[in-house]
Amino acid sequence: MSSRFKIFLKGVTDVSPLMIPVVPFGIIFGVLAIDLGLSPITTMGMSIIMFAGASQIVFLQLFSAGASSLVILSSVGAVNARHLLYGAVLSEHMSDIKMIWKIIFSYFLVDQAFAVTNPYLKKSSDKNKVFHSFGAGATCWMIWQTTTIIGIYLGSIIPDKLGLSFAVPLTFLALIVNDLRKLINVIVIIISGLIATFGYEIIPFKAYVIVAAVSGLTVAMILTKSKSVN
Repeated sequence: MSSRFKIFLKGVTDVSPLMIPVVPFGIIFGVLAIDLGLSPITTMGMSIIMFAGASQIVFLQLFSAGASSLVILSSVGAVNARHLLYGAVLSEHMSDIKMIWKIIFSYFLVDQAFAVTNPYLKKSSDKNKVFHSFGAGATCWMIWQTTTIIGIYLGSIIPDKLGLSFAVPLTFLALIVNDLRKLINVIVIIISGLIATFGYEIIPFKAYVIVAAVSGLTVAMILTKSKSVN
């Protein structure tokens, strides 16, 4: 067994426990996309091309609210901006590999893959250590595509009268549960939530998500700086 394949399998093993909470979100995405009127091909295409769970849920939220294409693209871009940081952090470990591998690794670099690969790369001295990212990311990809397919199937057999669009905000609530342990996070969540709620009807172009997100980030920066000074 080659060194690359061993490290690839190590990535698969390390990220596997993190796939447990991914499964329901992938299914929910597939179900909601069909419920909101997207075709199975479009839904599957989103999961393959975007391959970004949170951004895909954001898309569904704004799509269901009737937001403009510009607002949807801006919001999805803002949510995905964190990947710029991921790439910057891992770039020092990938300076010697071919461009084609950099493109492949960047496509598969999702939250869970970064979470397990970053510490591995820091402590490993193997010349093929970057293939850990490939193994972790490919595992995330397989799980996300599989659960999307399951969701598409379930969405096609669930009666329309159930109206599952309410599951979008519930999905986001589930995502932020762990952040409720810190007071700063709670304050930011409340402020962002209030701005989004009251801005839903008055902020033009359905840009309430962007305004709420920017406001939340601003408050977070202020509170963090104030805490560090004290």
